[in-house]
Amino acid sequence: MNSSRRLFVVDAAASAVTLVLGACGGGGDDSPPPPPAPAPVPAPPPPAGALACGATAISANHGLALVLAPGDVDSTVDKVYGIAGAADHNHLVTLTAAQLAQLKTRTAVTVVSSVGGDGHTHAVTVNCA
Repeated sequence: MNSSRRLFVVDAAASAVTLVLGACGGGGDDSPPPPPAPAPVPAPPPPAGALACGATAISANHGLALVLAPGDVDSTVDKVYGIAGAADHNHLVTLTAAQLAQLKTRTAVTVVSSVGGDGHTHAVTVNCA
């Protein structure tokens, strides 16, 4: 076989191998992309006329939180709440029936929490919106 013919055969074989290998590579997937994940469902709003009540301020706060159940402002007895939230200890807050009635009229109430493990307390302001 002459050298130009041999060179042609070698070049043709190399081209064929390149085509075969190129066709085997990944990424040629023609399937459609997966659908996007559904958006998270927001929490439902409180029922019409229901008040959202909770602490609007806690002095020297270190992760404490207070949220009242919607019907608590209708209570005729005192209510005691734990306000641990994300803190590593708990405090208690007592709201009297009179204070709960005051909150129902959207008037803020400030109370002092029970004493914490190291002897500290917090002023807790509660309001409704």
